Amino acid sequence: MDMVMKLGASSAVVIFAKSSCCISHTIKTLIRNFGANLIVYELDTHPNGKQMEKALIELGCQPSVPAIFIGKELVGGANEIMSLNMRGKIKQLLIRANAIWV
Repeated sequence: MDMVMKLGASSAVVIFAKSSCCISHTIKTLIRNFGANLIVYELDTHPNGKQMEKALIELGCQPSVPAIFIGKELVGGANEIMSLNMRGKIKQLLIRANAIWV
């Protein structure tokens, strides 16, 4: 769990995803469309992917991917990001995390 939290805090936006997951792709595209640079860990191709996935589940991510960290904090998964997007809150989070500038 410590490894995932450390990686999640390593950049303004970090996404744990799987390359074969269409929801992961959608979330990555959504956040990139705001102009943010992402650090993405594809768990299905990463050497420690299974350990990271287990840690994400322990952190409460169900399903484990996508798991999104913004501003060094775990925001949650696709449901949380889509809810924030519907309420117009993602841009504010990205600005506060210095992931984008307006």
